[in-house]
Amino acid sequence: MTSGHVFIAASLDGFIARPDGDIDWLEKHTVEGEDNGYSEMMASVDGLVMGSSTFRMVLTFGEWIYEKPVIVMSQSMNQSDVPDQLNGKVRVSNASPRELMEELEIDGWKRAYIDGGKIIQSFLSDGLIEDIILTRVPVILGSGLPLFGPSATDIDLKHLSTQTFPSGLVSSKYRVLKPVVPN
Repeated sequence: MTSGHVFIAASLDGFIARPDGDIDWLEKHTVEGEDNGYSEMMASVDGLVMGSSTFRMVLTFGEWIYEKPVIVMSQSMNQSDVPDQLNGKVRVSNASPRELMEELEIDGWKRAYIDGGKIIQSFLSDGLIEDIILTRVPVILGSGLPLFGPSATDIDLKHLSTQTFPSGLVSSKYRVLKPVVPN
């Protein structure tokens, strides 16, 4: 089956966005010319899977930033909600995480970049994430949208590496040790 891979930034206190979804704090800590492993990650995947909130946030960036196919997982959106200029680049799916990964395998995907807090949480819960690259940003937000939420079981990780960057960001890679997935 297609494997899921996470590459995401979070504040020191574990938030991926402010309560309203804003990521202005992340932009303030971005240093030009420092991609923190993003290019390497993108080169290693066949495409991206993201939630509708993440998709809507990406649309506010102006120019479309992805060259690879994007799947938006949503129970409320449909294909007609995708801007015309993204037809052929973005597909909306209401499949479950496992069903989607099975579909992507049939489509020839080997590795999928999984993005967005709730989507990451659901893929982790279903045992569909192989590894996580988590970059900690040196800021404490105090509140916001958490990267991780409640889990029916512990999800054990093995630390593989940590890298620091001149900007102060600290990126750690973990392998997800396959949990027993509740039925």
